[in-house]
Amino acid sequence: MLKIKVEEAVGMVLCHDITQIVPGEFKGVAFRKGHVISQEDISRMLQIGKEHVFVWEKKEGYLHEDEAARRIAEAVAGPGLTLTEPQEGKINLVAARRGLLKVHVDGLDAINGECQIALATLHRHQVVDAGRIVAGTRVIPLVIDGKIIERVEAHARLYAPVIEIKPLLGLRAGLVITGNEVYKGRIEDKFGPVVEAKVAALESRVIRKIYVPDETDRIAEAVKDLKASGAELILVTGGMSVDPDDLTPAGVVAAGGTIVTYGAPVLPGAMFMVAYIGETPVLGLPSCVMYSRSTALDLVLPRILAGEKITRNDITLFGHGGLCLNCDPCRYPACSFGKG
Repeated sequence: MLKIKVEEAVGMVLCHDITQIVPGEFKGVAFRKGHVISQEDISRMLQIGKEHVFVWEKKEGYLHEDEAARRIAEAVAGPGLTLTEPQEGKINLVAARRGLLKVHVDGLDAINGECQIALATLHRHQVVDAGRIVAGTRVIPLVIDGKIIERVEAHARLYAPVIEIKPLLGLRAGLVITGNEVYKGRIEDKFGPVVEAKVAALESRVIRKIYVPDETDRIAEAVKDLKASGAELILVTGGMSVDPDDLTPAGVVAAGGTIVTYGAPVLPGAMFMVAYIGETPVLGLPSCVMYSRSTALDLVLPRILAGEKITRNDITLFGHGGLCLNCDPCRYPACSFGKG
């Protein structure tokens, strides 16, 4: 630090807060630590009684915290994000549209592994609304070696985009409702409305719904019929347990599907299934989807509706954080469920 006359401090970085007191009118911080002193600041500092200030000694190759934060934010921000102006050295990344938050965790770790860097995000794979702050960044000191920021920028290029908001695509979905009891009218369908509401909440829609009995060939026929009708996503409800008449996985395979995973380390939702017929995802939904607020479906559906192809590894990663605590009231997605 340097002690310097205020008249000579223009362009330098203030190392301490300067308090101003106007009796009966104001008492507070007039200039905050980290402020870059301008020519217009000089008269006010002299009025406050500050003829000397402590500033950081300027060194070639060092950056002020505001410039450093801006460079980090610009490096990590992918599509669908805007940046706030720096405030006390921090810049926020804000969702410019509603969509799926994606964070490249390896890239995030590499950046935070650099000394004196702080980049914090929300959990990835959740739907966020436009205007939501999803990340914030700053450097720890008031000034930082520019070489550190250059390394951060290199990490960001390697893992680009480190942070982005993927748009929801508005897919056409088809729904197969299985079960003799519903097909024969013995009970009212409670499954379909729940699934339709979840799909609609993510800016997609169910274009057709087919009721079938517990028969493999009828399930397969319905799945193929929906695909031929232009369904870009097919959801099959029920028939997912180990009872002899639970035939949904067999019906999907008979329709030409390839099962990615039957079973997920998620509670509720352990009997969840992900399959594909060509590029068309087919999801087998266990009964818990009908009555539980948050299940494996809620973890997978937003990603599919943002255009992602689900792998077995995507599902196994849910194990860490895959236990729902059934909180009352439910706070999902603002909780730990599915956030491993």
